[in-house]
Amino acid sequence: MAKATYNNIVELRIAGYMALKEALGRDNALRFMQDCYPGSGDYTKEKYEQPDISVDEMFDMVEEYERTKAAS
Repeated sequence: MAKATYNNIVELRIAGYMALKEALGRDNALRFMQDCYPGSGDYTKEKYEQPDISVDEMFDMVEEYERTKAAS
């Protein structure tokens, strides 16, 4: 099987996650990633420090980010 070459880190990560899912199954792939990337900080505290943002506002933020990224 030919190996793909990835120049984009996002595509590489997606391919890696898909390979993990295929090799281990969804649940075990998630458990593996949680073991490798345990996270840090206090999620509960940080969650309540964030402003309430609606789904529409979140989509607007993503669209604005994509517009500025495409312009540069």
